Amino acid sequence: MTRREFSVLGAAPFLQTSSAKKWNILWISIEDISPTLGCYGDAYAKTPRVDHFATEGVRYDNAHSVYPVCAPSRSSIITGMYPATIGSHHMRSLAVPPPEVKCFTEYLRAAGYYCSNNAKTDYNFNGPSNAPLSAWDDSSNTAHWRNREKDQPFFSVFNIQTTHESQLRDLRSERTKKLIEALPKKADPAKAAVPPYYADTPVIRKNIADYYDTVAAMDGEVQAILRQLDEDGLRENTVVFFWGDHGWGMPRGKRWLYDSGTRVPLIVRAPGMLKPGSNSDELVSLFDLGPTVLSLAGVPIPRHMQAQPFLGEQKARPREYVFMARDRMDEAYDMIRSVRDKRFRYNRNYQWQKPYLLYNDYMDAMPAMKQMRSLFKESMHLGPQGPNPKLTPAQLAFFGAAQKPKEELYDTVTDPHEIQNLADRPEHQTTLQKLRKVHEEFMKRTRDLGEVPEAELVERMRPGGKWQTTEKPVAKISGTKLEVSCATAGSSLVYTQQSGEKPHWKLYSGPVSVRKGDRLRVRACRLGYLDSEEVQVTT
Repeated sequence: MTRREFSVLGAAPFLQTSSAKKWNILWISIEDISPTLGCYGDAYAKTPRVDHFATEGVRYDNAHSVYPVCAPSRSSIITGMYPATIGSHHMRSLAVPPPEVKCFTEYLRAAGYYCSNNAKTDYNFNGPSNAPLSAWDDSSNTAHWRNREKDQPFFSVFNIQTTHESQLRDLRSERTKKLIEALPKKADPAKAAVPPYYADTPVIRKNIADYYDTVAAMDGEVQAILRQLDEDGLRENTVVFFWGDHGWGMPRGKRWLYDSGTRVPLIVRAPGMLKPGSNSDELVSLFDLGPTVLSLAGVPIPRHMQAQPFLGEQKARPREYVFMARDRMDEAYDMIRSVRDKRFRYNRNYQWQKPYLLYNDYMDAMPAMKQMRSLFKESMHLGPQGPNPKLTPAQLAFFGAAQKPKEELYDTVTDPHEIQNLADRPEHQTTLQKLRKVHEEFMKRTRDLGEVPEAELVERMRPGGKWQTTEKPVAKISGTKLEVSCATAGSSLVYTQQSGEKPHWKLYSGPVSVRKGDRLRVRACRLGYLDSEEVQVTT
């Protein structure tokens, strides 16, 4: 089967390719970054390496994360499921998903792929630094495709944290400081573009400039990874994805359901398959990455997955809508749902009685956030003529509102900063009603758990607050084959012949050939469960 070259608005330009090709796949994921790159038209950004990479692949202009914060977003990406369907929608919630839900990398490993992750997981199931043994051949700071067997196809992930929210304030790491100090020229705060929902102050300009410095530092890190791929002669048979996990870490970006919080860069290079230097306005949901990798690898996509591939032989029809959500963000409880087509965004505020800016200890440490809080207090100071306005209506609408509107509707073409709420405008009622209906049908179809109190949800997943442990696996030798099973529904099995605390655990996907005298270790695991006891087998 082949695809002939075509270029249709909303679909990536394809070149002729064959399903017989065995692709390697590389992800370069970037923390807390909006499309603030030169290749996306941002003249303030200094990203020559990523810009050059974009000339070699397809730039997607309508890619959105499912959640505007890391752990729920990453739980959706690793499973291909909406977090509010599987219970991983609250930040750092340690969810227990249904038994059929697994890390999509297991399907790749079963198909013979070497899967490495360097190094962040944060999947919202087993803790921020713990992935199940079945997910990766190697998940560590030294994980690399170079550690695979000779000629073994690979799926490798490199997570760049230089642009993370924490690096825009006093928590900046020594490593990030050195990367920024090495930049030939730093961002000039005086030239920063200040969004209309921020006050134009030196503090906020510097905070924005600091962000752009981290983006410039990240640009060099991307180049280093791509250079290694070239050094290994792997460019022509490797599909490279460059993407951000959600929007930038500034206020009203990360954690919020506006383009500043959900719209992310996504660039894909696939030599011989995707037309270099092209762009697509196709709507892509970030959790579509997993099934897209399976599609490119020729691995059947599990029927339970809600995500869909946007490349490969199993490519689905382009999306008409993307869906996004916000729930508990650290200690701040809220529930918002969002649906977006190529032009309009509809937000439903389920807890509209609350203000936008509930106190969040981590978010409130941001210099720009401190500045806006302070200016709001000054604005509320009563003088002889009443309140002393320090903020504009656009700034007060988010940073000073006592409560949220029940519904929001924005035209992202004429109002890219999403300032003018059109929900009450008579001329936009048809669009409002259409997107409201799409949202409500989606909530029912996906069995959204957002309105279930978290304490009740936790009790459903872990009765009495007790972590469940995966059953001990049963291993038996049948002739020259090792066969393993586990009674826990949804469990995965791993084995190794290595000793020590950190062996390479191989995924068990069927009987394993053994020889007399072999000594094997076997374990079982499941997302959201504790691992089983280890079973040792001597043949």
